[in-house]
Amino acid sequence: MRFGRFITCCLAALSLVACREEEVVVPTEHELIPNLSTPFGAVEGMYLLNEGNMGSNKCTLDYLDFVQGYYVRNLYAERNPTVIKELGDVGNDIQIYGSRLYVVVNCSNKIEVLDAYTARRIGQIDIPNVRYVRFHRGFAYATSYVGPVQLNNPNAVRGAVYKIDTLTMKTVAKCTVGFQPDELCVLGQYIYVANSGGYMAPHYDNTVSVIEIEGFKQIEKIPVGINLHRIKADAEGKLWVNSRGDYQTTPSRLYVLAKKTGRNEMGVTDTLDIPCSNFCISGDSLYYYSTEWNNYTQSNTITYGIINTRTKQKVSSSFITDGTERNITIPYGINIHPETRDIYVTDAKNYVSSGVLHCYSKEGRLKWSRRTGDIPAHMVFLTQ
Repeated sequence: MRFGRFITCCLAALSLVACREEEVVVPTEHELIPNLSTPFGAVEGMYLLNEGNMGSNKCTLDYLDFVQGYYVRNLYAERNPTVIKELGDVGNDIQIYGSRLYVVVNCSNKIEVLDAYTARRIGQIDIPNVRYVRFHRGFAYATSYVGPVQLNNPNAVRGAVYKIDTLTMKTVAKCTVGFQPDELCVLGQYIYVANSGGYMAPHYDNTVSVIEIEGFKQIEKIPVGINLHRIKADAEGKLWVNSRGDYQTTPSRLYVLAKKTGRNEMGVTDTLDIPCSNFCISGDSLYYYSTEWNNYTQSNTITYGIINTRTKQKVSSSFITDGTERNITIPYGINIHPETRDIYVTDAKNYVSSGVLHCYSKEGRLKWSRRTGDIPAHMVFLTQ
């Protein structure tokens, strides 16, 4: 059953409160967004994963329904009323592969597997301190810090990438990489992993691990910059990686990795002196924002921009053109609609209460905003 056709049944249940043993579940909320409906496009909707505060077990799932024009809050609880503790503690990534939705729940040490069209639970994959997940030819690959959450630990263990059979939802192999690996990217016959070393501050890791998919082994580590986080490929096969710096004397930067002339191996070809916390790539444009925290000043410097991935030049100092960026307290997530090119930006506000999802036109003008769960962060589009 397709998601849009299922929503009508849910509206009748808005006033109901379900109970799991002694736990009261907040009902799912449906809020109409005028002129949102795009029934003729291939994109049916967009899932938004709200991280929730660490230790609070408040990770929630929202859904933007492009077919019927609704924003749906706290969907998982309604679709899965028998699941104790709902999604769990700290949502860290969300992806779709085939007809399944994969929700990475970091501090609950698992990946929840749902039906992508109904959000009903299929099962879970247990991985310690799991961070991000990507897919290739029937397998899921997930980064893991391996050890428990433990900041400022000079004895932290090396992280790993787990290989998972998507049919059985079982782990079939494990490859050790650098310290505290975060986002990963599948490109050709290799997996590239951004190692952060976040638990070892101020002695951060500064490498990108390269895993050969066929043998599933790390074949090299590319020195890049300290405290790496995001890594994505552009249309030309270059990799873009952001470094968060050390929040004191070493600033955040954006790096480009590509095959060097006369060589097959990837290496750093460009270093852009541009702070970057998160980014997404649409066509030849890289949309980014930076929330750069400074331990000395105890404050954030927030910036936005667009980079042309072919020229590697900044072409805009902000992708928001109507001045409404001043209403965003802490930008925390970004994605681009693959058809309309609308820009979606989340605001984590104060990290302890409801955030906001903002939708901007491709020209950078605010179209609408909606309340979300706590710390809205990760988005994925659902297609037909």
